[in-house]
Amino acid sequence: MVQATEERSIRATPEQRGEQLRSRFLERYGEEPRVYHAPGRVNLIGEHTDYSDGFVMPVALDLFTRVAVRPRTDRRISASSEAVAGRCEFDLDQAGEPSRAARADANPAWSRYVQGVAVMIERAGYRLRGADVLVSSDVPVGSGLSSSAALEVATAFALLAEASGAPEAFEMDPSALAKICLRAENEFVGVQCGIMDQMAAASCIAHHALLLDCRSLSSRNLPIPQDVRIVVANTMVRHEHGEGEYNVRCKECADSARILSQARGTALSLRDLQPVDLPEAGRLLPEKLFHRVRHVVTENDRVQQSAQALEAGDVSTFGTLMNESHDSLKDDYEVSCPELDRMVDLARGMGGVFGSRMTGGGFGGCTVSLVTADRVEGFVRSVARGYFDSTGIQPWMHVCTASSGVRRIYPAKDERPLG
Repeated sequence: MVQATEERSIRATPEQRGEQLRSRFLERYGEEPRVYHAPGRVNLIGEHTDYSDGFVMPVALDLFTRVAVRPRTDRRISASSEAVAGRCEFDLDQAGEPSRAARADANPAWSRYVQGVAVMIERAGYRLRGADVLVSSDVPVGSGLSSSAALEVATAFALLAEASGAPEAFEMDPSALAKICLRAENEFVGVQCGIMDQMAAASCIAHHALLLDCRSLSSRNLPIPQDVRIVVANTMVRHEHGEGEYNVRCKECADSARILSQARGTALSLRDLQPVDLPEAGRLLPEKLFHRVRHVVTENDRVQQSAQALEAGDVSTFGTLMNESHDSLKDDYEVSCPELDRMVDLARGMGGVFGSRMTGGGFGGCTVSLVTADRVEGFVRSVARGYFDSTGIQPWMHVCTASSGVRRIYPAKDERPLG
């Protein structure tokens, strides 16, 4: 896997990947498609704060989910994946009910995201056309890099574009697109996540991190210094209880906000609390809930400090805040695991590393580290070797380039649109 990272310079470009998927769609269906893609994301800092209306700072990865689409004359969606056997088929006029119905049908599990966004698009007042859809992705599944949001956003954008009457010129407000996709994940798939992943896939721009207020959806782009590299390391483990524990953490935050709201006599979100409010929270909440709240409150503060540091070019301070974030996620929020902690410890012990932390929902998946450009190759080799020696597991390492959000990649903008 280290070798794959070092060969990164010869990987196909997004446009080349789009052309490859277009060719495979043409072979399968005999008609020309349009191809759209949306990126995975890595969150530099601001973990488990989005579903409490907090602050986050994701970066769109140069890893994408692509969907090739060709409209049909009926109202039927037929979608297949190049990675997983099985086909998802449903009629838009009989698309089913959320969550339980989606899990009970005969379609493959990944198709819940496709069906979910189609249902939620129509509930938002848009009328779709039927379509044949072929999905391809290089965003690792179950790694905490948001393969689900990449699929949701790419599919939703593609279906909306194809229904617009002018797909070659289609644009959509990123927050509106993200909200539709979030409803699909919350109400149809049944995962109670916040909106960070969908907003990152819809609105990030190249070479920048996105500072996002998850309540107002206001944002600003923060440039990533040219001499710094973002390295994602996949532990290649995913503990089975992770998804259930994610929803437990969401409930714990909601319960904490309810208790504090009742005590204050006014509705509030954990986002409304400042570090100076923690002593009061400690008196009012059970110990476990207080630890959850302490993480959310201090993490929101760290994101704000990180934005200031990044704007000032102070990567050392940014890295220190990343380290503090991981420690809080491990101790107060309890979403880390031995493999994540080992990867972080290895990274922090390397020269040229500003900071390292787990990223994503936790219980496995990935870490993210900020590394000086001139030390990154040695970092990748040494951390991969150390992790393998410690665990017997070969990690996946990726040196990232911050990418842009969802767009059409075939035909390219300067090509003649398809009929």
